[in-house]
This record gives sequence, structure tokens and C-alpha cells, in this order.
Amino acid sequence: MTPEIAPECLRIASYNIRKALGTDRRRNPDRILRVIASLHADVVVLQEADMRMGARPSALNANTLRSMTGLHPVETPSAVSLGWHGNAVLVSERTVTTRVDHIDLPGIEPRGALVAHLEVAGRPLRVIASHLGLLRPSRKEQLSALFAHLEQCPPCPTLIAGDLNEWSNKAGLGRLAKRFTIVAPGKTYHARLPVASLDRMALDGKLEERQAGVVDNETTRRASDHLPIWVDIAHRE
Repeated sequence: MTPEIAPECLRIASYNIRKALGTDRRRNPDRILRVIASLHADVVVLQEADMRMGARPSALNANTLRSMTGLHPVETPSAVSLGWHGNAVLVSERTVTTRVDHIDLPGIEPRGALVAHLEVAGRPLRVIASHLGLLRPSRKEQLSALFAHLEQCPPCPTLIAGDLNEWSNKAGLGRLAKRFTIVAPGKTYHARLPVASLDRMALDGKLEERQAGVVDNETTRRASDHLPIWVDIAHRE
């Protein structure tokens, strides 16, 4: 169980669902949806939400998603998936989506980012969902592309969430740390024996963390090879 949301905060979660394939080698979308529902988040960012082959259909059913979690995905260009390059943003009923940008990111392997411009409980929030590359040079290029996109966007409280694929707590994300406060709630990978904080969020100066955590229990250790994270954020006055 996650604690109650901190007063006057929004809860944002991030979860690499591994295409709903668990550490028990069972593909169980409903199990993933039960984990998502337990987060009680206003916004949930997913990675690996698409299947790998062919047209890359969604690993989760949109109708079941709504009925089990009360969340719905923001729009993507795909006719068969709720994700873009595997990234998806799920939002609560009290969230209004005003714009969504879909970005192709550079690197050796295909990667992308989904930028959702939201109003959550009447508060503006820009959420960037991404799953950065396995190689550090690719991650640096991808961060540069994200920064270039943000320079073209109007001012708005912004956070980046996802599997940043950086094993080091000291190196690799320095350029991101110069612009954002990086929040690493705890070790998330491998779910069976967590040794690395691959899943993080980055908050700009208009946002602050009030509390954060990793959901580590019997279900989450079986549902995916990553554990989900959550962060309660507040807008700075």
C-alpha cells in the first residue's frame, strides 16, 4: 500500500511494465492494472507499454484500463496502442489534456518521448514520458533533443518521468541535474532483487517533491522486472 497523498499535492507515478510480462514469465495485464490502481496517482507514466513486434499493439486493453484503474491514456498516433515508442501517459478523470507532442529521439535504437500538457485539478503541468537508451552517449543525445523541444514550448511547470536507464548515481545525468531536481525514490531494478535506481523523475524549479517511494511487495516483484515509483509533487508559489 502507498501512503495517503500529501496535502495539496498531486501524485505522479512511473512504471516500466515490461509489456506485462512478469518475473514469473507469465504475461498478465490485469496484474499490472491492479498495481497501477494501487498507486492512487493522478498521472501514471508507463514504459514498455507496447508489444515488440509487428504493429506494436498495446500490452494493456484500454477499456479494461479504465474500468480497473479509473485512468485513461492521452492520445497517441498509434491506432493499436496506448503508447508511443512504448511510452504512455495515463491520467485521472480530474485531468484535462490540452496538447500532446510525440517526439522521435536520436540514438542507436529507436526511442521516443511523449510530452503531455495537462491541467490536473486546475493546475498546469507538463509531463514528459520517456525511456532513455541503454548507452550513455545515446542518453546524452536524447536529453539534448528533449531540451531543444522544451525551448520551443511555452513556460509551464515540467517534470520528466521514466526509466532513465542510468545505473550510476553520480555520472551520466549531470546535464539533466543542471536544469532539474532529480528524484530517485529507491532501487527499482531488478524487481526480484533491486540493485539499481533506474526509474527516476526530474522536476523543474516550479515543482517540489513532498514525499516519494518505491512500491516493493510480493505482487510488484512478480508483475514486471521493474518496481513502480511514485512522487507527490507541489507547485511552488
